[in-house]
Amino acid sequence: MLADCLRKCPEEHWDTPIAKYPFWQTAYHTLCFVDCYLTPSNEAFHALLAERAERRRPGEIDFQPTGIKELEDEYPSRRFNKPELLAYLHLCRAKAREALGDGPGAESPDTLAGPSGFSWYKVPRAELHLINLRHIQHHTGALGAALRRLGVEPRWVGSGWKE
Repeated sequence: MLADCLRKCPEEHWDTPIAKYPFWQTAYHTLCFVDCYLTPSNEAFHALLAERAERRRPGEIDFQPTGIKELEDEYPSRRFNKPELLAYLHLCRAKAREALGDGPGAESPDTLAGPSGFSWYKVPRAELHLINLRHIQHHTGALGAALRRLGVEPRWVGSGWKE
């Protein structure tokens, strides 16, 4: 549903405020934290951002141009366009499939019962995934409501990873 909101947002409304922040920034914020919380820990996320920066090829999208500051600062270092955010969403979906699937990189019953990996969330890792889902739902709902006010109807997706 988040992907549908991104695809359906008219270009002339990409900067329309959703509460305090532009449409695109609300989506970017959502994806940054999806990316972060699908990583095993805050330390691992810092390392992942450094690794991405190190292996980035010319022309490849830099989703966190200033590293962790993109999440810590109120405003991102630059404006992201629709194709960039759709690419980031694709990366986050792949990361979710890996972390929550049944492959070699998937969470185990032990990791899900263990600590979240983030000092500000003193909950089991399984609960962190639920918090992450609620965060996505919250912002997707706000983006969808903004689109409906414009006469654009985002679609409801009841299950699966439909594109």
